[in-house]
Amino acid sequence: MDILIVGSGGREYSIGLALRNDKNVENIYFAPGNGASDRLGENVAISDFEQLADFVELHGIDLTIVGPETPLVEGIVDVFETRGLRIFGPSKAAAQLEGSKIFMKNFLARHNIPTARYIETDSQEVAYTFVESLTPPIVVKADGLCGGKGVIIVPNHHEAKEAIKAMLNGSSFGEAGKKIVVEEFLDGYELSVFAICDGKDYVILPAAQDHKRLLDNDKGPNTGGMGAYAPTPLVNETIYTALRQKVVEPTLRGMEAEGMPFRGVLFMGVMVVGGEPLILEYNVRFGDPECEELMPLLKSPASELFYKAAIGDLANATIEFHDKYAVGVVMASKDYPYKSSPPTQIIIDDIIHDDIKANAHISFAGVSQGSDGELLATGGRVLVCVGVGESLKEAHAMAYKLCGQIHFAGKQCRTDIAYQAL
Repeated sequence: MDILIVGSGGREYSIGLALRNDKNVENIYFAPGNGASDRLGENVAISDFEQLADFVELHGIDLTIVGPETPLVEGIVDVFETRGLRIFGPSKAAAQLEGSKIFMKNFLARHNIPTARYIETDSQEVAYTFVESLTPPIVVKADGLCGGKGVIIVPNHHEAKEAIKAMLNGSSFGEAGKKIVVEEFLDGYELSVFAICDGKDYVILPAAQDHKRLLDNDKGPNTGGMGAYAPTPLVNETIYTALRQKVVEPTLRGMEAEGMPFRGVLFMGVMVVGGEPLILEYNVRFGDPECEELMPLLKSPASELFYKAAIGDLANATIEFHDKYAVGVVMASKDYPYKSSPPTQIIIDDIIHDDIKANAHISFAGVSQGSDGELLATGGRVLVCVGVGESLKEAHAMAYKLCGQIHFAGKQCRTDIAYQAL
């Protein structure tokens, strides 16, 4: 089987790693990939959907896997399916679950899926009135895609109104913030839970926990994610059952009833309050860096999971996971997340310890190749050090041992990933 992976980050690299070790997979292509993904397959410099479909047809590629949200929201799946090409991901209509927070919240309300109390509006006056009915802190969300940064949690009514004003007048997030969601703050603990869906059936992956803040002890600004671990002991079978019965199954039934069956990754941002899971948001792709921890926990061939979901045949798939833990630590560039940093060479020590070789690896993200083939840190989040172990403590130790082997000017990483569980 030949597979094309659309995207360029650590998420796509980690999917490529899982497929490289899959005996069912012969050739892997990345579009566009990054400076290290050509170690796993071939990078393809094509972004136009029709031209990418031409490439897939020309090379007889069996399956395309879409990593990031933007091509999904823009309709890449529709282009490929119109041409009879197998692709893993939701249609443009179904991708509204991430592309529009207003669509998502209204969908949850229509299908009685538990979530926070909210309003959606483009009226400053209406938003201000609703804010006064809430007890701070208060959550304000831009409707459209904002690269994971369109959600603001503010500590009082005054700052909530300032955030609303900045979104609606376009100064915060441009067109993406011209309509907003204002909602009550849920006080609990947050989880990332992923379901692979084929329109009717689904497989829930081990629950993960992300670390959004830049600094230790959840201090500093929000980022795209500074590390994650899975599975989290904060989830028990009662919570998994509630997610299946109250969230995933009504979502799949509702999407099918509304004429947009959901195929792909349903990423549930969950807040557990008093033992009950409530939905903060949906995304329609793997989280990054959660994907980097989930892929090495997959015991079954990755190709089977993605292919069976793409053709609507998960009911006949046997998907198993290792009874292990994975911890991922993001290494970011010097000025992340405030601004871009100058390119700097990455030096990786020779790994001489067998335990690190066997139980840790790097998922590359914001990297490019220099003129002499050297690897350069060129992105905000440069790479993820992933450790796997029989216990969370073991996986944590492996990840941080690998971190100590990697050097580039200005590197920064948190030292407390998985602290909630450890």
